[in-house]
Amino acid sequence: MVSTTCDPKEVQFPEKRTEGDPSRRAKWWYSTFHTVTAMIGAGVLSLPYAMAYLGWGPGTMVLVLSWCMTLNTMWQMIQLHECVPGTRFDRYIDLGRYAFGPKLGPWIVLPQQLIVQIGCDIVYMVTGGKCLKKFMEMACNNCTQLKQSYWILIFGGFHFFLSQLPNFNSVAGVSLAAAIMSLSYSTIAWVGCLSRGQIENVRYGYKNQNPTDYMFRVFNALGQISFAFAGHAVALEIQATIPSTPERPSKIPMWKGALGAYFINAICYFPVALIGYWAFGQDVDDNVLMALQRPEWLIASANLMVVIHVIGSYQVYAMPVFAMLERMMIKRLDFPPGIALRLLARSAYVAFTLFIGVTFPFFGDLLGFFGGFGFAPTSYFLPSIMWLIIKKPKRFSSKWIINWCCIFIGVFIMLASTIGGLRNIVSDASTYSFYT
Repeated sequence: MVSTTCDPKEVQFPEKRTEGDPSRRAKWWYSTFHTVTAMIGAGVLSLPYAMAYLGWGPGTMVLVLSWCMTLNTMWQMIQLHECVPGTRFDRYIDLGRYAFGPKLGPWIVLPQQLIVQIGCDIVYMVTGGKCLKKFMEMACNNCTQLKQSYWILIFGGFHFFLSQLPNFNSVAGVSLAAAIMSLSYSTIAWVGCLSRGQIENVRYGYKNQNPTDYMFRVFNALGQISFAFAGHAVALEIQATIPSTPERPSKIPMWKGALGAYFINAICYFPVALIGYWAFGQDVDDNVLMALQRPEWLIASANLMVVIHVIGSYQVYAMPVFAMLERMMIKRLDFPPGIALRLLARSAYVAFTLFIGVTFPFFGDLLGFFGGFGFAPTSYFLPSIMWLIIKKPKRFSSKWIINWCCIFIGVFIMLASTIGGLRNIVSDASTYSFYT
């Protein structure tokens, strides 16, 4: 049988807050909204490209398997939020400390979270610049065409100003707009592909490449799919906003909200992936919106929606990094808190992600690399490892078997897609004219 409580360990528990705290008053539908915001992002636009390397059968199977696996690990995160009576693990790192110990836990969890946050911001720099370029080309045919690198720089320039907003609450409006935009452009992407129909001489066979190169591209495709299934890195923070009582623990409304989010995820992801691949086959772009041309006003609008979305998403993922950088500079460098600290730390971070994005603007390869290196651990197998450590299910029981399967599959995806993404970045960089 699965244990229903956790064995207390000598760890530093998170600070306890009362349920009257304003931060504990969210309703179940808040968790749906926030989880959708965290999950549905620019990665959805690369799903048809991943299908082009995996094919109909394996591609559909990997999509369905990823959806089911990450739904299972999301459920586990929700259950573990209050696995110690009277204590709520409000952050991923708090649960990591409890599961792995106060010394080892942060070293296991924190690097993965930073990879997710920084990796997303780099990808969003590239996505925002590319879609801004596409929007301007469609909106103004007679305008002077700028290099892609310039558009990424223009997009990055917005964030030097937005990064000076003090905290999450100050970017709430931007985040809400981003959530609406993500749902909108996902729908436009698959409806646009459906209305356009199949291209001439569409081909669904595997791409004609040498076996070694093709293998690495397949590995990268696995990372692109894993990049699309995020949300776990902030699941505990979302659940922390929901009130909890012995009669109605927070896991009940949180799970209800998570199911709603995964339903919305399915109606966005599967149509984009399958219809986008059906329309373009092997010739689909790594950002399916780039391949759509008609109707011009709608496709231009969709690209602008992506720009608005990644502006908000960049700040959502950057805020925790900003806080960490500022704490480190105050503690390690004796830097006085204030406007000067914020200006220096945040501008340096934006400049770093901007530089990497301009230098390596390979959208699909970046998705594969960061999807494997960051999202696969946090979404696919770290929750399963923590479940086995904390809950201790009976050996060879159904939960024990399912969790070990998630661990093996997740580790394989992490290793394969990280290697594939890195190799493809190196390969594409060898034939790419930088800063053009």
